[in-house]
Amino acid sequence: MQTITFIGNGTMALSIAKGLKQKYNIEVVGRDMNKLNAFENALGKEVEKFLLNDFNINDRTIILCVKPGNLENVAKQLKGKAKLLISVLAGVQLEKLKKHLKSKATVRAMPNLAASVGASMTTLTGDIEHKEEAEVLMRGAGDVLWLESEKELDIATALAGSGPAYLALIAEALTDGAVNQGLKRDDAMRVMRGLFEGFGKLIQETHPALLKDSVMSPGGTTAAGYAALERYRVRAGCIEAISDAYQKALILSGQSSK
Repeated sequence: MQTITFIGNGTMALSIAKGLKQKYNIEVVGRDMNKLNAFENALGKEVEKFLLNDFNINDRTIILCVKPGNLENVAKQLKGKAKLLISVLAGVQLEKLKKHLKSKATVRAMPNLAASVGASMTTLTGDIEHKEEAEVLMRGAGDVLWLESEKELDIATALAGSGPAYLALIAEALTDGAVNQGLKRDDAMRVMRGLFEGFGKLIQETHPALLKDSVMSPGGTTAAGYAALERYRVRAGCIEAISDAYQKALILSGQSSK
């Protein structure tokens, strides 16, 4: 069984590791052994644990999951040349990764928290010669899509990478609306979860506009609620969320000073 080495032991590293643990052996590298032990406990599988200082990445397949601002400091403590480096650092360009970390191949990836249940939508780009290898690995955490440019990846990051936070806001708000009208909180939560489960399946087969039209009868309850969403500019807010998240990715990468 192939071994995957995680540099970093935060939430994203744990989510990806949960998706991969059935198919791969896991190593994790970090600064604090107590946190590494907590990572192992949360993963529910025995892993090899190493402290960051002077760790040798030679011929390893690495998934880099540190904070973007910590890249240079972490890179200084790593020795050797990796077989494959997959970075999930938002906004950090391939050029910068290659400057600070030695690897035979480098790929950028942007999974999301659904990786923990094997349902991430992960976008990738990088050294095309290792496209298949990177796709096979990350497919253990869900669906994958290889993109042609880093610009496309940064845009997709704003959609799929950050998207769970946006959908969580909508889920919470819709639930609060039902409670406000008199539905018990537990019942509202159960209905909301059922809604998202069913919608997730429908949207795989039906265009959003057609799905909306099939639900919204003339003069009906859905039309009334939909009009309220438009009145309060929910559509515009979603478009601006993607724009602002993408601009933030550009700032992180040093491509924009906006």
